Amino acid sequence: MAKNSPNLTIITILSLFVVATTGRIITTTSLSSSDGVNDGGILRFKPFLTSSQEICEQTYGFMPCTTTAFGNLFLILVYGYLMYLAATYLSAGSELLLQILGPGLVGGLCLPVLGALPDAMLILVSGLSGSTETAQDQVSVGMGLLAGSTVMLITSIWGTCIVVGKCDIQNSLAQDNKDTKGFNLIGSGVSTDIWTSYSAMIMAVSVLPFIVVQFPQILHSTSGRHTSVLLALILSVSLLVAYCLYQVYQPTLQKRHLDFAKHKHVRSRILKYLKMRALGRLVDSHGEPNREVLAKLFNSIDANKDGSLSLSELRALVVGMQLYEININEEDAVTKVMKDFDTSENNEVEFDEFVAGVGRWLNEAKGFSKITSIAGPDSLKYVHDYYEETKKEHDLLGDQTHEEEEEEGVDDPRTTTIKAVLLLLLGTAIAAAFADPLVDAVGNFSAATSIPSFFISFIVLPLATNSSEAVSAIIFATRKKQRSASLTFSELYGAVTMNNVLCLSVFLALVYVRGLTWDFSSEVLVILIVCIVMGVFGSCRTTFPLWTSFIAFLLYPFSLILVYVLDYGYGWS
Repeated sequence: MAKNSPNLTIITILSLFVVATTGRIITTTSLSSSDGVNDGGILRFKPFLTSSQEICEQTYGFMPCTTTAFGNLFLILVYGYLMYLAATYLSAGSELLLQILGPGLVGGLCLPVLGALPDAMLILVSGLSGSTETAQDQVSVGMGLLAGSTVMLITSIWGTCIVVGKCDIQNSLAQDNKDTKGFNLIGSGVSTDIWTSYSAMIMAVSVLPFIVVQFPQILHSTSGRHTSVLLALILSVSLLVAYCLYQVYQPTLQKRHLDFAKHKHVRSRILKYLKMRALGRLVDSHGEPNREVLAKLFNSIDANKDGSLSLSELRALVVGMQLYEININEEDAVTKVMKDFDTSENNEVEFDEFVAGVGRWLNEAKGFSKITSIAGPDSLKYVHDYYEETKKEHDLLGDQTHEEEEEEGVDDPRTTTIKAVLLLLLGTAIAAAFADPLVDAVGNFSAATSIPSFFISFIVLPLATNSSEAVSAIIFATRKKQRSASLTFSELYGAVTMNNVLCLSVFLALVYVRGLTWDFSSEVLVILIVCIVMGVFGSCRTTFPLWTSFIAFLLYPFSLILVYVLDYGYGWS
């Protein structure tokens, strides 16, 4: 973020007050003019032609307002820019806070909530003020923002990240920093880890509250709508709590899965190492460990020739295999190998324990074999299959140890903490102050142009509240690495999930408390289609060729057209 952003924010806010001052003339006499309207002695200047003689109402009693199309367009741009700054400050403050406190509570709870805060603010104010009738008219702005944010993130931004982050695909895996095939629809793309697939799956599940709230409409029933809103609200809040808890504990779960995958890979690597050095077959004709061959291997590892393997000898075995590709802790690997073999728990591996341990590993490897013959010359094949499968499993889990070691610590934690808190407070204050004026400007622009406010909020408002997140995701995707792609798409899936649980919870609470009518069938259908299609698509695969971006791109205009046809062609709303 640029250093002069706070100054630019102050200038932008001051310009609004200048507009507010110059946009009205105080008079004590009755006036009638073609470019002004008298309202109790206050003349609001309208520099452009207006489609209505309706008097605009100033937000908070002093914010600028107008009934002209161009005037409201200007206000939408200014307020939208301020909401963009609010999102930028919240994002920057969250990242600084993450550097200080690390993942867990901050990464799992604070970051998702703060990221969705601008959208939640706009949704809240869209139906909070005014009469019930006014709120019912304005609440479509909130639904437009909710649907527009979800569709934009998971279609156009998702597809753009595929295009800018593409690398050459070899053996169904995108190669880091290798982009020589150009715009090859099949041969280039991006790969993510398995945790990103889980995020896509969670995003697809998060649409359940939308289905619950739509039950009365699905059944063509006019009763029970208020109850369905309450049930959907309870479910949405429950999913929000569950998702935040998952985010808090996910780093621990990821570390445990990764440690287990590394240990499996060490076992497969040792089997492959033993097979390559064996003077014969590892298994006999009955599929049992070949004790004669294993005895020779055992003696070659037993440097002290004392009939047992010590920790130091196992360490020499692990170090000699040079397991650089999985970035393993050698001491931890040696300890776990000793635990696998040493059933007597005397910190030494006897020959019988060695044979039994290798036999257990071979039986585990048989589960990965695609051939029917285990013994004989094909035995190297099934050991190799086991090795490749464990390496692939490790890669899918996304080992981030190298990147974590390269990250620099915070030089001045106290100053960084203060800066983070100030940025969060500033972003929250801006979002709270200008969300309501932005909603009013959208409503006035809709009235002046006869364009439904839903489409304005669907297209324009997400650009204001999600631009910072979208630009950050696209820039991060250009690093052309599996880890950066995994983080990018996880953030997109996570942002949509928060829309579906946090922002929807705010919306449902608003509808329930104010007694509004839930009549958004076409909008809900669009959200369901986009989230389920992209969620299932993202959870079923970890490599996305370039052609998949076109599916995402096409879903955006499809969503707009579908809402228009259903609302104005079939009268759904």
